Amino acid sequence: MLTKFIYLEWKSFTRSASFAQNLALKILMGFLILYFTLVFLAMGIGTFYILKEMKLEPLVTVNKFLVYYFLMDLVVRLLLQAIPVMNIRPLLTMPFKRPTIVHFSLGKTMLSFFNLVHAFFFLPFCAVLIYEGYDIISVLIWGTGLFALVYINNFLNILLNNKDSLLGIFLAIILTLGGCQYYKLFDITNYVYPFFEALFHTKWAFMIPVLALMGLYFWTYNYLKGDLYLDAGLSAKNDIARTENLTWLNQFGTLGTFLKNDIKLIKRNKRSKTTIGLSILFLFYGLIFFNANSHQPEVMKIFAGIFVSGGFLFTFGQFVPSWDSSYYQLMMTQNVPYRGYLNSKWWLIVIGTVVSTVLASFYLYFGWQVYLTVVAGAIYNIGVNSHLVLLGGAFTKTPIDLSMSKGAFGDKKSFNVNTMLLSLPKLLLPVLLYWLGSFIMNPKLGLAFVALAGVLGFMFRSSVFSLIEKIYKKEKYKTIEAYKQKQ
Repeated sequence: MLTKFIYLEWKSFTRSASFAQNLALKILMGFLILYFTLVFLAMGIGTFYILKEMKLEPLVTVNKFLVYYFLMDLVVRLLLQAIPVMNIRPLLTMPFKRPTIVHFSLGKTMLSFFNLVHAFFFLPFCAVLIYEGYDIISVLIWGTGLFALVYINNFLNILLNNKDSLLGIFLAIILTLGGCQYYKLFDITNYVYPFFEALFHTKWAFMIPVLALMGLYFWTYNYLKGDLYLDAGLSAKNDIARTENLTWLNQFGTLGTFLKNDIKLIKRNKRSKTTIGLSILFLFYGLIFFNANSHQPEVMKIFAGIFVSGGFLFTFGQFVPSWDSSYYQLMMTQNVPYRGYLNSKWWLIVIGTVVSTVLASFYLYFGWQVYLTVVAGAIYNIGVNSHLVLLGGAFTKTPIDLSMSKGAFGDKKSFNVNTMLLSLPKLLLPVLLYWLGSFIMNPKLGLAFVALAGVLGFMFRSSVFSLIEKIYKKEKYKTIEAYKQKQ
């Protein structure tokens, strides 16, 4: 029975709309995965010796901060990890046992990248511990306990899948604990560290997370099995609709009509609300580069400026027109002018960028030069990146389930050669312009070059939109066909 499920999954993969055209990219992604695997292996091996050079005991130091490691892992899962499920409804009419369906679905989650990626760090770190003379049995049971915790997070993510508010709660907990420890008000590691130490020094302690994992697996199994009915967990959930006229937008004609539709979409759906939350998180990205203790290269500051002001652009703009995938076919029968449709998306991106730039004014604390970097990035986003994300949308043919908050950055089907190539000028060109200006004179000239590129992009906006419109029309029927498929 399991072989039949694997066969169906393989057919679903090879028959997807993006498989044939993205085969070359999948091969490239395979090499990238291999590269990052080697990077993580190097980190797993190097951590021990780096901590040694810092006059720190490696195992003790790692154990001390594992609480933050697993809390952040859970937050990332709640934010990004989509639960891989099968198209279950047709299977319920076939001679498949419900327990088999549930076990297979849970098995798929266990093979997720979000689980396997931890092995690239923990396994080589354990190997180094053994090589350096640590007790082999203690290392093995310590590693077993940690992997049990990894999979506990995996099943917690499934159980908490529909609890969107928990993401903010966990993130607030991490920031609060980290802030209290930084300012020496309260150190959570003093209370959690003994548990991770016990996993190494107490032979039976690893059974605590292992037994917890087994219990959580059966809890998750019963939870999913109980909803495996067409009239229960698989039925469509209908919310009470609220009427919002937004009549003040009528003065903008066709543009106003599209803007009303987009505003309602953002306010009413889980997935679009998640993009707003991510846009807010992007505002704090610059703290990595702009604080006094940052050791990042000077040229990378404009990279931060692009992300700080472009959070909404990257999280919302890159999925145009996928936001409208559920009714795209209907929209295309209404003789919708592509120029008006794209213009509304562009204005929405511009508004989001301006709002982000205003909210980022707290960077004035670091000086005018830092905030000017954010402003220059905003001008570039409006004049150049806004056009590039709309152009990339013509080649992104992945339908979006608006009721799901996961996958805010999309999934693997969203990537193709065209969108990958279009991502280069989004990030590399402003860095190059900033470096060029800094090399010729000073960083201020670099900011001027970046802002000038944005101004030029805005000046030629009409010509660029004509080109984008032609590409959307050319890709129209391929997009409609792709949106008919299930994810």
